[in-house]
Amino acid sequence: MNAIVSIIMGSTSDLPVMKKAADFLNDMEIPFEINALSAHRTPKEVEEFATNAESKGIKVIIAAAGMAAHLPGVIASMAKIPVIGVPINASLDGLDALLAIVQMPPGIPVATVGINGAQNAAILAAQILALSDNGIANRFSRFKSGLKDKIVQTNKELGEVKYKFKTN
Repeated sequence: MNAIVSIIMGSTSDLPVMKKAADFLNDMEIPFEINALSAHRTPKEVEEFATNAESKGIKVIIAAAGMAAHLPGVIASMAKIPVIGVPINASLDGLDALLAIVQMPPGIPVATVGINGAQNAAILAAQILALSDNGIANRFSRFKSGLKDKIVQTNKELGEVKYKFKTN
């Protein structure tokens, strides 16, 4: 089994957030890898990863970074495959990371999810992969149906909650 999604984080301190991406990909049976690379501390390794990711079979990169948050953009500047940036709340409530990732120059796009939005990054990666993989498309369709089912069930449960002035 070879990874088709790569989760890259600036340091292992990002793992508690990025675990949600790994959990989702695992549940969707999408092979992935997780590595720590730093745009500032290991720039040569970042370049090697970014320029070789596609030839290794990686189809989507999820890159997380806090504070200066250069990692997703640096990877996107060298890779030819989609990069999804996850801003990490490491300082300034994550706003600094969000702005650093979302403000990319023309020609270097990074799809960006909300602060600490690792699960949404994995969901977006699955949607991208589902375009060319029927197995992932089917599993993703079941996931989306499950979201609807949860809300329907929640509304049934809310119907059982009683208040004197509740009308439904």
